[in-house]
Amino acid sequence: MGRRRIRSRIRKSHFYTFRCLRPKTLEDQEPHVINGPGYTRIVHCNQPHMHLAKVLRYTSNYVSTTRYNLITFLPKCLYEQFHRVANFYFLVAAVLSVFPLSPFNKWSMIAPLIFVVGLSMGKEALEDWRRFMQDVKVNSRKAVVHRGDGDFGRRKWNKIRVGDMSSSYEDGICYVETMNLDGETNLKVKRCLDVTLPLERDDAFHTFSGTIKCEDPNPNLYTFVGNLEYDGQVYPLDPNQILLRDSKLRNTSYVYGVVIFTGHDTKVMQNSTKSPSKRSRIEKRMDYIIYTLFALLVTVSFISSLGFAVMTKMHMQEWWYLRPDKPERLTNPRNPFHAWVVHLITAVLLYGYLIPISLYVSIELVKVLQATFINHDLHMYDSESGTPAEARTSNLNEELGQVDTILSDKTGTLTCNQMDFLKCSIAGTSYGVRASEVELAAAKQMAIDLDEEQGQEMNDLPRTRGRMHGYAKMPSQNSSDIELETVITATDEIDQTQSTGVKGFSFEDQRLMNGNWLNEPNPDDILMFLRILAVCHTAIPEVDEDTGKCTYEAESPDEVAFLVAAGEFGFEFTKRTQSSVFISERHLGQPLEREYKVLNVLDFTSKRKRMSVIIRDEKGQILLLCKGADSIIFDRLSKNGKKYLEATSKHLNGYGEAGLRTLALSYRKLDETEYSIWNSEFHKAKTSVGADRDEMLEKVSDMMEKELILVGATAVEDKLQKGVPQCIDKLAQAGLKIWVLTGDKMETAINIGYACSLLRQGMKQISIALRSEEGSLQDPEAAARESILMQIINASQMIKLEKDPHAAFALIIDGKTLTYALEDDIKYQFLALAVDCASVICCRVSPKQKALVTRLAKEGTGKTTLAIGDGANDVGMIQEADIGVGISGVEGMQAVMASDFSIAQFRFLERLLVVHGHWCYKRIAQMICYFFYKNITFGLTLFYFEAFTGFSGQAIYNDYYLLMFNVILTSLPVISLGVFEQDVSSEVCLQFPALYQQGPKNLFFDWQRILGWMGNGVYASIVIFGLNIGIFDVQSFCSGGQTADMNAMGTTMFTCIIWAVNVQIALTMSHFTWIQHAFIWGSIVMWYIFLALFGRLPPKISGNMFHMLSETLAPAPIYWLTTLLVIAATTLPYLAHISFQRSLNPLDHHIIQEIKHFRIDVQDERMWTRERSKAREKTKIGFTARVDAKIRQLRGRLQRKHSILSVMSGMSGVSASTDTTSTTHHS
Repeated sequence: MGRRRIRSRIRKSHFYTFRCLRPKTLEDQEPHVINGPGYTRIVHCNQPHMHLAKVLRYTSNYVSTTRYNLITFLPKCLYEQFHRVANFYFLVAAVLSVFPLSPFNKWSMIAPLIFVVGLSMGKEALEDWRRFMQDVKVNSRKAVVHRGDGDFGRRKWNKIRVGDMSSSYEDGICYVETMNLDGETNLKVKRCLDVTLPLERDDAFHTFSGTIKCEDPNPNLYTFVGNLEYDGQVYPLDPNQILLRDSKLRNTSYVYGVVIFTGHDTKVMQNSTKSPSKRSRIEKRMDYIIYTLFALLVTVSFISSLGFAVMTKMHMQEWWYLRPDKPERLTNPRNPFHAWVVHLITAVLLYGYLIPISLYVSIELVKVLQATFINHDLHMYDSESGTPAEARTSNLNEELGQVDTILSDKTGTLTCNQMDFLKCSIAGTSYGVRASEVELAAAKQMAIDLDEEQGQEMNDLPRTRGRMHGYAKMPSQNSSDIELETVITATDEIDQTQSTGVKGFSFEDQRLMNGNWLNEPNPDDILMFLRILAVCHTAIPEVDEDTGKCTYEAESPDEVAFLVAAGEFGFEFTKRTQSSVFISERHLGQPLEREYKVLNVLDFTSKRKRMSVIIRDEKGQILLLCKGADSIIFDRLSKNGKKYLEATSKHLNGYGEAGLRTLALSYRKLDETEYSIWNSEFHKAKTSVGADRDEMLEKVSDMMEKELILVGATAVEDKLQKGVPQCIDKLAQAGLKIWVLTGDKMETAINIGYACSLLRQGMKQISIALRSEEGSLQDPEAAARESILMQIINASQMIKLEKDPHAAFALIIDGKTLTYALEDDIKYQFLALAVDCASVICCRVSPKQKALVTRLAKEGTGKTTLAIGDGANDVGMIQEADIGVGISGVEGMQAVMASDFSIAQFRFLERLLVVHGHWCYKRIAQMICYFFYKNITFGLTLFYFEAFTGFSGQAIYNDYYLLMFNVILTSLPVISLGVFEQDVSSEVCLQFPALYQQGPKNLFFDWQRILGWMGNGVYASIVIFGLNIGIFDVQSFCSGGQTADMNAMGTTMFTCIIWAVNVQIALTMSHFTWIQHAFIWGSIVMWYIFLALFGRLPPKISGNMFHMLSETLAPAPIYWLTTLLVIAATTLPYLAHISFQRSLNPLDHHIIQEIKHFRIDVQDERMWTRERSKAREKTKIGFTARVDAKIRQLRGRLQRKHSILSVMSGMSGVSASTDTTSTTHHS
């Protein structure tokens, strides 16, 4: 492993390891058996030259992540470019244009193709160059390598070879962070063999040599099997001795190591996979449109060639100027089939402009510019971390505007992954008076419900720490104002942590602070609780030399919160050595430093769900301190250890309902004999080699972790990220479904769901779960499968029979149940149920299950899915979804590296979708439709003229006109449409989230709209050709009586096309900047400039276009009048259509545009507010849905009151009438 010199965070003299964790020497363990396939690698330590032999020639350490190199760039990139249908067609056309059959100059076909393909290849080269420069940066890193005779020198990484020695720590230990490999931020301990421990100086390697025989390169990050042959002995190697590439040394200055794997043989490179190729739905549909246009091209070419064959057969004898007495093969009336075949090729070339050659490159350029705007959006810039949003691919911009379902991770995505110590239960007493986010939201809801029941006013309810804010009032006829909840913020104006001033500590209870716990009823138990917090961990303290304060590097954020809390309670963890931890205790006046000898550490695993340390205190007492999941700890309590079990269980239930993460704390006293016997068994298991090593360790650990005494439990809060509830509410109003996929337990996930309003009071929860009795049946698998299927069917039936239109359902399922629900015979019923529910929460799911659920939602619904997460366990679903969004959180960069877009916090997803997604979808959709319109308008005029001239194959336009049409004269306006167009501003997008549904409903790129634009192109082409032919064919062109020749009419017709298509795009745009004006009108001006300059070139170059504008067209009024007439005629249908639509059937954005244009929103704010309230999708999740439900409850309550009062009033009238009649009768 390479030597990495970094700034050590702890001085060597103060940093040690656990001596108890060192593996035993040769006398205590056997080496691995290395033979057979998969175990053929031999490494000669300190002798890299021996690997030059052919049989041992291993790969170099050079790493390349580029797609191309100098040799493969041209062939591979050309293949990618001509794999596209349009580009391949133009390649064939360019080749055919070289032959005499072509109606054009060959360069009019070749030049645009070279420009378009060259630009696309340039983009590919630029992106690959960036990857290459990243590779150069990695390959150029320096390591200190043994050069011989104990001399070490610096060498680049790409020059490091297998067998090289690189500059161990005097204790034979180092700490590494593997965040780049597996997303975990916790530090891992790596240690050397005892036999190599003396090799701690450079000169010790003067004569060092050895041989490593190990497994072949493989992608498994957590296993390694190998042996070291050294000094005639064989020593086993396991993952504890292996430092993987891309892990980082922490708290260690340098290490000595030998290179085993290099370059692409390393485990990190073996794990690297190419990101899946993703294409947007618009791009896929665009292929079908290209096929449609290609079919149109073939059709008109067939008609044209057939017409030419018929004309040749029937009328060739009449065309004396073609010498029918001596016919050529092409015009021989006796062989019309030959004429048809040859002319078909000519026609295919002639009408090629129906297919837009510059479409792909224009779209790529537009998408790159759109991605640039996303990257530079200050509203998505996180000032705290300095992280902007990043579009890591530009291929999916428009897909952001068509999302139907969002699949989100919870921890680090919805929550901060920042743990705050909030409450605890010690000796049956609950401590901590501060409320969690969930408790505050629940208290507010309960207060409103209670007010409804008791008929009290909300003004009489107490406000909790200034957080009961955000109310609107609705008048009632029979009572004073009733206040309604409108929003529950996830973050306060004054955050809770600011009151304590300590990050990770939001605890408030004076009974435990400042040593006051000594006055509590059970101070000994409290003392043990606090010592467990301070001692039971594997964290490393880092002391700030300036302030003297400790910060901690730990395996999880929970441990950091525990240590911070212990410090605040007066038990500060200050130092760790090779065998001890030191705690500064301040509860008895002056601080007293106590040393606890660490004898063993029983590590936490997801299977064990607990961790323990065995220590010896200053009195010599051996203690086992254990913390873990309550269900695990409670099962291991002794009879005498259950004193506080009932009270603690009650407190844990309350903490769980409050959305807090809980752990139970316990201990056990050990005697020397018992510990000594167990310790020998533990070391035997620890140093064993084989597949059953972990099982042996767990079994031995389980022997010790029993007969525990419960002292209490902790409750930490995984806080919601800033703005998460508001973002979810806005996305719900935009019509998006949100599913949460989390590894957390069900109770925690449900409570977080309540906090961010994915769940609410009154929502019917459908919980799909395995029943415990199913495991006792003869075939538990079949019984479980049948049970889950029946639960799904019954739940679906219940939803169908529900008659209340406002009823909302939430689906909750755990990972074990999901295993069966995702099987082929059940998964589509499960999907149908999930789609019918307002929210879906999947708990205890594995990374693979996250990916499978995402795939099911994507393929089963056929709609666009977006997955968002921040950890390595989210990579699968991020890559599986149509769009993957990574959050730059504290769980590493794996998710970001695998994503299509990255943001710093979940709340930025609102703007990414509702603003940029909406804009990009409409821009790309309108841009593509316009592209086809302008090419049909232009291409069909060629067909009409050919038919007019007897299908002669004659082009009416000059070759240079054809060359400039797509590439120069009409390219910039369409790019400005794709980059700058805004139907409404970003503020309005956020105020009217229902506008987003135009994307998922595909209103702007359905076949009706596409065919409408194509029909508009057909109409425009007919008008342009018909008016020009009708005007110039029957009258003189100039005042001198001259008639227009083909060049004058072709130039006039081309002028009309340039004006028509540019005016059309101006009418299409809703938002103008000076850039659009410059591009649109500048393109028209550019045409006249080109015409004037081209006409001044010598006749040898300009040909029949010599002085065409200055002498022929410009002096003729009919030229200008024809242009104006054509502009009016071609735009008339579009103006009529848009006027009809805006007047009688306006879309949402049409109404908003008119309101904004006439400033009605400023003049009538109530109307603007009313329109905003209407412009949202009917949703059953989010704060808005909660408010709507509350309003419905209030209205129902008021209606019931009115009904009761009406009945009572009627009864009073009847009673009064009866009394009067009775009195009269008595009289």
